[in-house]
Amino acid sequence: MTAGRGRADESSGAGAVDLARTAWRRLLLRARVRQGFSRVRVAFWPILQAAAAAGVAFGIARYGLGHTAPFFAPVSAWICLGFSQDRQLRRVLELAVGVAVGVGLGDVVVHVIGSGWWQVAVVLAVSALAARFIDRGAMLTTQAGVQAIVIVGLPAAQAGGPLGRWTDALVGGAVALAVAALTPGDPRRRPRHLGAEATTELAQVLDALARGLRARDRADLKAALVTGRASEGALDEWRAAASSARELARVTAAGRRHREELSDLERQAVLVDRAMRSVRVLARRALPVAATSHEHDLASVADLVAGLAAGTRALAEAVGAGRDPAAAREVLLEAARCADPHAVGAGDWQVQSLVVLVRSPLVDVLEAAGTTPVEARAALPEL
Repeated sequence: MTAGRGRADESSGAGAVDLARTAWRRLLLRARVRQGFSRVRVAFWPILQAAAAAGVAFGIARYGLGHTAPFFAPVSAWICLGFSQDRQLRRVLELAVGVAVGVGLGDVVVHVIGSGWWQVAVVLAVSALAARFIDRGAMLTTQAGVQAIVIVGLPAAQAGGPLGRWTDALVGGAVALAVAALTPGDPRRRPRHLGAEATTELAQVLDALARGLRARDRADLKAALVTGRASEGALDEWRAAASSARELARVTAAGRRHREELSDLERQAVLVDRAMRSVRVLARRALPVAATSHEHDLASVADLVAGLAAGTRALAEAVGAGRDPAAAREVLLEAARCADPHAVGAGDWQVQSLVVLVRSPLVDVLEAAGTTPVEARAALPEL
């Protein structure tokens, strides 16, 4: 009987582990699906515009110029526009020139000296050096080299005479420039959207953490930890988009007007990422504390985390709308005033340790909401 009960307990334990793993996988899948839909929403119109531009370029080269296989017209249009909203005219022009240089030199080399391993080396070197002479842009040089290699490596697809493919590349680049000029993008749009999504992820992690602490539910606490880990991609994408937009703002008149907000978005991305890392540490620490039955009073800590979650959600709305997060600051400052380990969990060092851990992301989110580091730390009760 004892052996039978032991086997039953082992089987039950294994089943619980399998259920937990399945739940974690579902949480990860939901987070990734949510992030995937977010990326699709951001890229939807840029991709449709680039696809239409590729089709128009193909049509012009085929029916306007009479080229039977104008492969490089749509290729050039797609390379120049891509799927990003960061379509500054200088960047599109740089790519268009790079493609045209590579295709043109490749066509000349193929017609003069043929195709082979040493021809590839020659045309790559010449194209890259010519691109460096024309402009300092790295993308121009990269595209010139890549397109030259493609031309020499695929010499059979001729269209429209010795320079037919070069003409196709010019058509594609011209169509891309027209699209970029006629559909100017706001450099703040994508960082704002990604910032709202990433900051909302932090608020969701905090909500799950608060529920888990209040109900002593290990499933919610583990869900907070798993969701926090899965959010790294969204945070990295926000930080990269904000950095890219700020760099582009330096070279455009429209971007210079928004330079301050773009710098703020980049700074907020770093601070929210730092807060998420601290919240993951808090979730890991909360798991063993919540497991000790009703030995600890976690309701006050749960209220504190819920206050941080509310302020973070208000910050996400402000970031997405591009407005001053004054409402978020008020909520966060109120939460900060309650983050006193001497009052919350008095006499219970384990609960006090959770309060201390909450203080770090509170400071980070307060700074992201517009307070200075000194003001954020001054809002906390003294230890």
